[in-house]
Amino acid sequence: MSKLLLAASASALLAGGAIAQETTDAAGEVKIGIILGFTGPLESITPNMAAGAEMAIAEVNAAGTLLGGGQTVTPLRADSTCVDSAAATAAAEGLVGQGIAAIVGADCSGVTGAILTNVAVPNGIGMISPSATSPGLSTTEDNDLFFRTSPSDARQGEILANVLQERGVTDVAVTYTNNDYGKGLADAFQTAFAAVGGTVSITVPHEDGKADYSAEVASLAASGSDVLLVAGYTDQGGRGIIQNALDTGAFETFVLPDGMVGQDIVDNLGEGLATSFGTMPGTDSPGTTAFQELAAAQNLDGTSVYAPESYDAAALVMLAMQAAGSTNGADWAAKVMDLANAPGEQILPGELGKALDMIAAGTDIDYVGATAVELIGEGESAGNFRELEFKDGQIETIRYR
Repeated sequence: MSKLLLAASASALLAGGAIAQETTDAAGEVKIGIILGFTGPLESITPNMAAGAEMAIAEVNAAGTLLGGGQTVTPLRADSTCVDSAAATAAAEGLVGQGIAAIVGADCSGVTGAILTNVAVPNGIGMISPSATSPGLSTTEDNDLFFRTSPSDARQGEILANVLQERGVTDVAVTYTNNDYGKGLADAFQTAFAAVGGTVSITVPHEDGKADYSAEVASLAASGSDVLLVAGYTDQGGRGIIQNALDTGAFETFVLPDGMVGQDIVDNLGEGLATSFGTMPGTDSPGTTAFQELAAAQNLDGTSVYAPESYDAAALVMLAMQAAGSTNGADWAAKVMDLANAPGEQILPGELGKALDMIAAGTDIDYVGATAVELIGEGESAGNFRELEFKDGQIETIRYR
């Protein structure tokens, strides 16, 4: 995203007639919108994401010291659908009408861009997405209001290329869901794979929601490649592509990036993924262990894709409000980069109460969180990844990168 000067941001908001207001009501309630795809192609992983964000909110509420105390944070859920920008925009506008001070979300890149442009910027509301990974979001005009705790797919493309090279794969067929996320990842991967000497034999887009993917699979199989990279969604067209490929014997080995990783697809496809592998954001940092222990105590799968990033997104929103002494979007957004990076005492999951007290006392913190948070460039994660395999009905981590 293009980070504009704060003065220019303020001028733009005034020109548009939309001035961001304090959003703490008389009862001391701070409302945070959680906009994720509760329906749509990622609906099987979204509940864990929302629960991760709400874990952080519950932790801050238990501390009782946000903004001097007496403030209760209320999460308000809304459905981004992941794929319908008009519906996502309407959902976000509904939350603005309820007085939200921030947005955790959205999830998929296209709807995130729509909410950012059409709702967040005009209303001066800060956003931290846990999972929108399109490289295109790095150049979207955002008035310094947008951040993400997930790495850009420019980075994931490099990781995937390295994984394939190390496994001796020299050519691969690629299919991608025909939207910002899919095309951005496919393009990033193709560039990175060519740089390490690999060849993409064919690239075929697919539409979500179809009953039959035989035509797409036939084109992919005709390329002669033995390995198929599927940049799609675990509950939609990506799964349909794999199922058809398995049914027809077109492919046996699939490369699954983050949007394709979830326990539900492993449960459904079983041994069909036995020779497949993939990547998703993740670390083996102390913060990851702390988050997983906290999650387990609440019957939440702390290893679920983007659940830890969601905890970190919500935590950063609230810590930034504490640092700013304000719920105004421009105010708290201006504190995010400082809190997410050194110097300062490192803060892990379970330590948000301590962090609030330290900030109130004027002590520097370095929010490390569940995902070894480090924000770079235009407010996006530097990025750590897990290399995965799918064995005996489980998603197994092979190594961290």
